[in-house]
Amino acid sequence: MEIYLDANATTPVLAQARAAALAVMDQDFGNPSSIHSTGLKARALMDAVRARARRVLGLNTGELLFLSGATEGIQTAVLSALGALRERRASSEGATADIRWLLYGATEHKAVPEALRHWNRLLGLDLEVKAIPVGEDGRHDLDWLRAHAAQAGMICTMAANNETGVISDLEGIAAVIADIGAPSDRTAHRPFWMVDGVQALGKLPLQLEARGIDYAPFSGHKLYAPKGIGLLYVRAGAPFTPLLAGGGQESALRSGTENMSGIAALGAVLAALEEGRDFRDGATLLAYRDRLTLALREAFPDLRFNAPPALCLPTTLNFSVPGLSSKLLLDLFDAADVRVSGGSACSAAKAQPSYVLEAMGLPASQTASAVRLSFGPAADDAFIREACARIRACGEALRENCLSPTGNQPLPADGVTRFVVDGACCWLIADAASRRCVVIDPLPELNDRLSQWLRCQGYALAAVLDTHSHGDHASSAATLRAAVPELLTPGEVDGLGWPLADGRHERLTALVLGDRRLTRLPIPGHTEDSTAYLLHESQGLTTAFVGDMVMPGALGRSDFDQSAPLAYRDSLRQLAEVVGPHCVLAPAHDYDNRFASTLSAESALQPLLAHALRGTLDAQAFAAAKAGLERHLALTEYQTMACGARVDSRRFEVDTEVDIAALRDLLERHPQARLIDVREPYEQRLSLLPDLPERGAGHRLQATPLSRLVDALPEWLSLPADQPLVFFCRSGNRSAQAALALRRLGHEAAFTLAGGLALWPKESALDSALYV
Repeated sequence: MEIYLDANATTPVLAQARAAALAVMDQDFGNPSSIHSTGLKARALMDAVRARARRVLGLNTGELLFLSGATEGIQTAVLSALGALRERRASSEGATADIRWLLYGATEHKAVPEALRHWNRLLGLDLEVKAIPVGEDGRHDLDWLRAHAAQAGMICTMAANNETGVISDLEGIAAVIADIGAPSDRTAHRPFWMVDGVQALGKLPLQLEARGIDYAPFSGHKLYAPKGIGLLYVRAGAPFTPLLAGGGQESALRSGTENMSGIAALGAVLAALEEGRDFRDGATLLAYRDRLTLALREAFPDLRFNAPPALCLPTTLNFSVPGLSSKLLLDLFDAADVRVSGGSACSAAKAQPSYVLEAMGLPASQTASAVRLSFGPAADDAFIREACARIRACGEALRENCLSPTGNQPLPADGVTRFVVDGACCWLIADAASRRCVVIDPLPELNDRLSQWLRCQGYALAAVLDTHSHGDHASSAATLRAAVPELLTPGEVDGLGWPLADGRHERLTALVLGDRRLTRLPIPGHTEDSTAYLLHESQGLTTAFVGDMVMPGALGRSDFDQSAPLAYRDSLRQLAEVVGPHCVLAPAHDYDNRFASTLSAESALQPLLAHALRGTLDAQAFAAAKAGLERHLALTEYQTMACGARVDSRRFEVDTEVDIAALRDLLERHPQARLIDVREPYEQRLSLLPDLPERGAGHRLQATPLSRLVDALPEWLSLPADQPLVFFCRSGNRSAQAALALRRLGHEAAFTLAGGLALWPKESALDSALYV
């Protein structure tokens, strides 16, 4: 069963609302503008729903229009208010010369400031669109508003915020506006006031008339009605300009044939609300929120709430977990079939920190890990009980994978894991048998996470290594060593962290991690001290950690003060002699999610590298050609220093998707195909797998998290190039990265499951024990 905790984005449709909509489509399908009996029945239904909406909202006066939803309501309200301002300016009615700005809450839905800017520009008002600051509690700064309101043409605020659930102080805002003038005083500077009531409907009393609110939009799909139906309240006497002109429906206030099925469905929801059916009262909702809060605290002991619960809707919680990104948490919840979000659904695709939380002044570390949990007022006890159980299971999955400070009985780690921060890579080599590990190219942003992991696993830290003296950041190796002194293998180290022999200045020839060995190879060029670390396993040399000497699509720059440009060519040739053309190269930077490379793949894509390895350029000519590539390097997309000039940024953007039908055909034709789940272990632990079509005995189901992809590359690259590897994940994004990485390295039969597990039929599932 899916546990849907994203009700502030949208809600399912109430059963009686569905029935009402279908009845209208099937029986009462008349056009309410028609004067025959069928049309009159439709008109009566529409009038009855409008009357019920008035009772629910406590309205005695003013207009209440049916329209498509809150965005249309906002547009209509803004157009009406700004149109009136322009008319007053043109006719010199009242004192309008001092109007300077249009104000909106800094945490307002983006539809509001965008509408203000749009109509301000089209109507030629040229007023300044200005955000009303909010405090750390998310509420509007009333002192600031008081200082600016008299010169505002319009003020737009929310009744309750969609991301945090913070309830606005509408009484305080009303008092500020009342000090300027009464709604009926057309000669005063009193600004028009719009209140976004979307999240308040069914949860808060709004007192629209008593507070002098001019406009209030509502959206049905936030309260168990279908999408495409909404309401707009317009105060009696407030100016109004139709957004849609045409046939004159809605008393010529909103033209267009009415959405009768949507109106009927909304009416059924309003009936349930008015009659006290299906919807829980405030005390019950608060009790539900308290239970969810307790489950969250048990799952995530370091959790921080991003808004004071006492000021929030009883159905909304916005929280952050230090050290864990929003994306990680969303993937975790989704694997448990718990649907939450990182904020507004309208902004989710942009993958940026919440502007709402930033406006509240929360630190970047908190905004980057924010999650919104919201449930609807129709939730019941069984739903909340199951939600709490799943949340606790999410916490257990993190503890098993050392992602919680209270880790217990972790799953032993083994092999190579990659961590990435803004394109910079850090590598962890762990050996479960010897319980020893090595960290290569540590990053300051990862110190807390790595030290937590080390303490949780209890592995001895054999070394913390840098591949070179970094030009874009200071090494955090010393900080990481200092964080876990009890796990660090004692002894002196050189400047890059490689251990020295006891009592001597000689370096150890190898670091031993059970059956694995790590050796070093000096490769000066990117810097004078650039070094490759070579991982030898039972099958031989598998991976070379080469720093920035060779990156996917680039060679590391050699224009630093500590670079050795004239040594670069010979170092590349020496690297090729030692590792060969097909050894996996793990870089210190990977800006395009290619994960790793080989000298064979890079030679085919980088002419300069090919010339160096063939010897067709001497060291001087190679250094000169390379300097030309590096002459005007721009910052990366992360606004960090580019550590190399990329030369093939788009070559492998090819279509690798297979849908369910194509996958069935592929498995029938290739009995040795592999199906590879690239979700992380904490996700795999929480979810069952789909029943894969026509799955024969030869179709190996394999768990290889994206963070461990490089660990599996040596084996996959040794397979026949036509043996299909089909990657899948939750949405298809990560599996697409894996497939493209394999294609780039020469494995043409690499595919991704289109849409991921999110689009997979839910009829059946396979137990995770089928993994190999």
